[in-house]
Amino acid sequence: MAGRSSRQSASPESRAPGREPRAASRESRASIREPRVPSPEPRALSLDRLIHERLRLGIVSALSVNERLTFTDLKRLLHTTDGNLSVHARKLEDAQYISVEKTFAARLPRTEYRLTASGRRAFEKYLAHMEALIKAVRD
Repeated sequence: MAGRSSRQSASPESRAPGREPRAASRESRASIREPRVPSPEPRALSLDRLIHERLRLGIVSALSVNERLTFTDLKRLLHTTDGNLSVHARKLEDAQYISVEKTFAARLPRTEYRLTASGRRAFEKYLAHMEALIKAVRD
């Protein structure tokens, strides 16, 4: 097969018996009608994407039921790495959903997180939105 590109199709004689060329299979697939999938409702698209990501949702959820949590507490609770937690916490901090306080205890850095008032409102709005979506699917 020297000089032959991997994208070139095999000659009709070299094809396995009973196999049609790709173009024919595409045409046959096009003739089969598949049910239309409805487009997502605009409500579903308006979810708070900042909170909706799994790890950030975990951070906000944990802070909603705890007054404050340390970096180590969150890392252990969410089973994540230092890098992942710090990147996602920074995004929430930039959006002012959480506040961060960095101190030292016995010469060791200690980072504590709290949910801000705007973070709590955003989380409650997110939960209400998810509940409405679940209700709409069940009805």
